[in-house]
Amino acid sequence: RRILGEGVPQHRIEQLVVETFASYARYWVDSFRLPQMPVQAIDEGMNFVGVDHIWRAVDAGVGPILVLPHLGGWEWAGFWLSLVGGFDVTAVVEPLEPPDLFDFFTAFREELGMHIVALGPDAGAAVLRAINEAHVLCLLADRDIEGTGIEVDFFGERTTLPAGPATLALRTGAPLLPTACYFKPTGGIQCLVEPPVPVRREAKRLREDVTRITQDLARALEGLIRRAPEQWHMQQPNWPSDYDALEAIGKPHPRPGQP
Repeated sequence: RRILGEGVPQHRIEQLVVETFASYARYWVDSFRLPQMPVQAIDEGMNFVGVDHIWRAVDAGVGPILVLPHLGGWEWAGFWLSLVGGFDVTAVVEPLEPPDLFDFFTAFREELGMHIVALGPDAGAAVLRAINEAHVLCLLADRDIEGTGIEVDFFGERTTLPAGPATLALRTGAPLLPTACYFKPTGGIQCLVEPPVPVRREAKRLREDVTRITQDLARALEGLIRRAPEQWHMQQPNWPSDYDALEAIGKPHPRPGQP
């Protein structure tokens, strides 16, 4: 309802909830299917809009930062960029439990040419190295997992989003490219790469510039998600009011940064 607004009938909301779980199931099916797919099939299933923004950055010798929501099938695009586009691709991912599941996903992503960095203390150095080596860097940025992010307005409510994309762009000059990869009804993926979000120093304090740019990214992510809200796989609480509501019914969920 945050995405669609108050005027949308309840039955439509319920229908989209069902479609969201169907989309999430498709994500998992594709995840297990992609390693067995021939490169030609990955190429034929991909419609890439805005890939010129990526080429422009790499040709200039700097790795672009693709800022993505947890939506659709971003891994298909990552494999296409690596196997068909010939790019070096680095993705920062959330560690999964149990560790065997994380190791499985890391292995199949690396098998198809992606470099995987686990979110954690060593991630910063790894992503700086990737940008300097002109890798395409994929950052999922619609959820503040560590609880150390920037407060923004996101779909009409205050929450926090990761500071990493804006901070990296300010420090390296890497372009920030809002990106989303949508499931097509007939199979395959349509990936949309938008023009760069403006990145420049304006304030005396770096934190103020990071806040401004992160808010701009939040607005860009809103637009991408609204194109296909049923494909947004946000299956966890993401706003303070979500946690408050769960606590009110006796089902508390750890807040970001809490064990």
